[in-house]
Amino acid sequence: MKTTFDIIIVGGGVMGCATAYYLLKMNDNLQVAIVEKDPTYRYASTILSDGNVRVQFNLKENIQISQYGNEVLATFAKEMAAGDKVPHVDARYQGNLFLVDENGRSEAEQGLQLQQSLGCDVAWLSTDEIAEAHPLYKTVGCVGGTLGREDGSVNPEAVLLGYKQKAIALGAHYRQGEVVALLADQKRMTGVRLASGETLNGGDVLNAAGAWAPALALTAGVKLPILPIMRQVYVVETPFDPDGYLPSIFLPTGLYVIHENSGLFMIGKSLPDDPVGFDFRVDQQRFVELLWPELVEYLPAFERLKAVSGWAGLYAVNTLDGNAILGEWPELGGLYLANGFSGHGFQQCHGVGRYLAELILGVEPALDLSIFTPMRILENKPIFESASRII
Repeated sequence: MKTTFDIIIVGGGVMGCATAYYLLKMNDNLQVAIVEKDPTYRYASTILSDGNVRVQFNLKENIQISQYGNEVLATFAKEMAAGDKVPHVDARYQGNLFLVDENGRSEAEQGLQLQQSLGCDVAWLSTDEIAEAHPLYKTVGCVGGTLGREDGSVNPEAVLLGYKQKAIALGAHYRQGEVVALLADQKRMTGVRLASGETLNGGDVLNAAGAWAPALALTAGVKLPILPIMRQVYVVETPFDPDGYLPSIFLPTGLYVIHENSGLFMIGKSLPDDPVGFDFRVDQQRFVELLWPELVEYLPAFERLKAVSGWAGLYAVNTLDGNAILGEWPELGGLYLANGFSGHGFQQCHGVGRYLAELILGVEPALDLSIFTPMRILENKPIFESASRII
């Protein structure tokens, strides 16, 4: 079995597979390995994502990443077809409606101005306009909201498998195995060691291990400010059966509601006491005690509902600033990072995968994402996306 590669990607989630796809699209002679410890993806954050995509960010680069992502999704089935395997991402752009209170108004208006200047279809709605268009949603204590008509939902599993299948079709070596150590010599990567004891040799290694990335980085003496934090999503069934899809609503408190179909909705919120660690147990009581009362305040029709299912997944939270850490680690040549997305990584896989492939191959980036350089970790220079919209 082959043990020497040009690039070794640790983590076969959407970020790793997207990067492999772009690498091989740019240079089909490369020897690229994708090493994934669990090909079932049972605990992978990609699969456990709620699938929301949005252009409503407050950093220019995050907006541009999303715009490129929408371009890719428009032709994803055709571009990622591998033989008779055609991924169907089921994209629907029902819109994201962010309710805004007085405290968040200035930031929301600044973000709206930037989004519109970049060509995004985002509009400010008054409380009266929201009430008229979406009477289900109540604007308690709000001054209005921003509606992104290019925001919506896609199937995360289809996106992941699309990139995986296409990367393999282009020549990627997909291997099951757990990488337990990054190997280096004289401040330069030389490969990785697997739990089996096998060594894979390669001068360039991408750490795309999601919530497990910090522990892996430490094996090479690299300390990343990332915590694995458990987030829970609840699926509820309501008697309310709207005609068509409602826009996903995001409350100023951080609670969000995504309409799935008929009377089914997904509900989630990041809470201050969310467990740190690799916990995947769903606590339905938290929904009953903490989320439901808040939900009913903004959606009174949800006073009667049934919690039918739910799941827990991990955010790889960058405790420095909540944004991605992208690029080569300054103190260790050949170690590339795609870490710390803090909950919005899935939707950024397209732009990030392309950018990392360009960095690794020395190609001028189509989209400059150097603002997310790992150097800011060493220099303690955070770049904050938003005070209120890290979701």
